[in-house]
Formats: sequence, structure tokens, C-alpha cells
Amino acid sequence: MARLSYLDSAKKDLVHILRYITTQSGSLAVGQDFVAALRQKCCHLAGLPGHMGRPRPELREDVRSLAFRGYVIFFRYVGDRFEVVNILEGHRDIDAYFDDAE
Repeated sequence: MARLSYLDSAKKDLVHILRYITTQSGSLAVGQDFVAALRQKCCHLAGLPGHMGRPRPELREDVRSLAFRGYVIFFRYVGDRFEVVNILEGHRDIDAYFDDAE
């Protein structure tokens, strides 16, 4: 099992997602449950053997992705770590986001 870690960018994404879901639903509990589900999915992925997800060399050479409930989890394997890079809403212009992030 790889050791799970979140880059600062992914931590910020989780805060934004919590705010957005809470605002849209009118319920902090709904927002917290959704973020908990995202975190659980990341934990599950880190525990799986081998390399999961879809390679995304068009974004960055080492990044992979997996869709989850309307969001896309971007991650990479670094040694014994499973690093969550970003978690973005699936309808965003992902290419533009990664271009701007570099």
C-alpha cells in the first residue's frame, strides 16, 4: 500500500469543494460528507496494487486521473507515495488549468 499524501493544491481544492457543495446544498453536513467521500476514494486508490487511473501525459508526464462523482482526481505515484495533485470539477477546462498551474 502506498502512503497517501495531498499536495497543497489538492488541499485547497478540497476546501473549495467543501464551500461549493455546502453553498449549493445549504448544508455543511452534505459538504462534509462529499469531501469525506472524495478522501475515502483517494485512500482506496492508494491502497490498490499497481498503477490505477488513466495516464495524462498531455497535462504532465507523471499525472494520472480518475473520475469520481462529477470530479476528477489527479494523482501521481512518487516512490512509495500516492500523491493527490488536484481534485477538479469535471466540466472545467482541465488543459487550461494545468497550463496555468505551471
